[in-house]
Order: sequence, then structure tokens, then C-alpha cells
Amino acid sequence: MSRPRIAVTGASGFCGGHVARAAATRGADVVCLGRRPGPVGAFRFWDATSGPPDLSGVDRVVHCAAAVGDPLPGSGAEAQMRAVNVDGTARLLAAAGDRPVVWVSSASVYDPRLDRGLVREDHPRTGHLNAYGRTKADGEELALRAGAVVLRPRAVYGPGDTQLLPRLLSRVRAGTLLLPGPDVRLSLTAVENLADACLAAPAWPPGAYNIADPQPYARDAALHQVLRAHGVTARLRRLPLGLAEMAARTAEAVARRTGGEPSLSRYAVDQLAHTVVLDVSRARTQGWTPHRSLHDYLASCTA
Repeated sequence: MSRPRIAVTGASGFCGGHVARAAATRGADVVCLGRRPGPVGAFRFWDATSGPPDLSGVDRVVHCAAAVGDPLPGSGAEAQMRAVNVDGTARLLAAAGDRPVVWVSSASVYDPRLDRGLVREDHPRTGHLNAYGRTKADGEELALRAGAVVLRPRAVYGPGDTQLLPRLLSRVRAGTLLLPGPDVRLSLTAVENLADACLAAPAWPPGAYNIADPQPYARDAALHQVLRAHGVTARLRRLPLGLAEMAARTAEAVARRTGGEPSLSRYAVDQLAHTVVLDVSRARTQGWTPHRSLHDYLASCTA
């Protein structure tokens, strides 16, 4: 039996790099698509904003490439983000034809105004607080219509993470980390769990699937563990939610005048202030099992 040839977009990035390495470890021929080479396999240049990718000889596609950040809806930065997350998706899907496509989305597509105590895949995808959630929702809609498998992780972390945990650690000021509102339960996604899903998903029925660690985490306890594992001495203080939201609205107003990203946003507050637990039973019915946890990752940080 010939080795499968898997194209991974965004393979020079955090999630895409893990998917590419995992695919190579399992015996696949990997083609890395993007503006920079990936960690393994062949490299084909592709700028998602300017043309179709070269998928010649490829059997299946895992689309991890995305523009990330926290720009406001309607800002100039949203147009740039849309060029990658929506228009780039359209280019990829057209080039893929009838090849299986796995499209890595985000739990940020879910409506934050509704209860998220147990979020299933049919949760409404409206009311987005920033351009990232809005463009990911629009991009995945194209993917779903094309018959792709769409994966929705939340707060992906792990070796090589340059966004989630580093940004949290950077918020420590004078030995204090301010958190909005009371303690809550949050789903997180180890990048290894996401990579496993990406490689299994071409065999799944088309549609959307939540991807997260085996159990949600208590926010404050998890952050205490993160701080200790990284050698950061800090205490957690809870800021009243109303005050945090007011500060975010002020920062957003300043950002609208300057054209930049806000130093604090309602999206950032929302991500930490409200319980968000993903129901992963649909992915589990396909045989996928999340094996990694935050404890595993932090143990490797201190080893």
C-alpha cells in the first residue's frame, strides 16, 4: 500500500507544525504549504491571500493556516484577516476538488451571548466579539458547504505555543495576575490532541466536531499550575467582571481611534470570565480519544 501524501497548510506555525510532524511520524509523505517551509517533508510556497495552492499529487489536505489576533470587527485589520481566513479558504477548497479536507476552525465561532456550560456543535455561530471569530465562522461555513470536516478546538496550547500561555504570562504585573470575574470551568486543547484529530478526521463524516482535552479545567487552579511550572511567582486577583468589561470597552474605543488592536478587549475578557465547556462526544463516536492534558504539558516544562 502506498504512503498517503498529506498537504498541511500553515505547517511553519504552531498547530500546523505539530500536524506535519505527527503525519510524518506515522509514515505519511508530507507536503507543507505556506510562505515558509515546515518542519518536515516537501515545501510548496503558497500565499493564501493571492492564489490557489499547488495540490498536485496530494491525497488529502489539513488546513491549519489562519490569520490570528484580536482586531475589532469592522477594523482595517479585519479585511486583512478575511483575506486569509475566508478568501484563502475559498482558494484552497477550489484547488482541493474532491480530495478530503480537514479545516481547523476554533471554538471562537460560538455565540458568546448564550450559555456555554456544555457547547455542542449546533450552538449558534453569531455575536462574535472580534474579527477573528467572525472570519473563522465565515471561513468554516465555506468549508462545511464544500463537505469538509471542520474541527473546533479551544485555546490550543503545548510545545512551541507563542500565543495562549505566553500572553497570559506576559500579563503578570508586580507579582499579580488580574483575572476577570469569579473562577470558572474552561475547556482547553492540547496541540497533540488536535493533531491526532486532524490525522483521523479525513475518515469522518463531513461536518463540525469539537476537539478538547478529556476534562475541562478550573481556571484559577490551572493558572496557578502554569505559573509554578514556568517559575513565575505571582498571586491571582479577581477583578469584578463589570469593571473588566468597562476597561475593555475603553481600550477598544482607543483602538478604534488609533487603528490598532486594543490592549484589552471584550473577547479577551470573555475567554477567561465565563464557563466554556466543549462537548466532544461527537468526535469520540468516531474513535478519537484525547490522551494529553495540561498536567502532561506542565510536567514536561519542569522536567
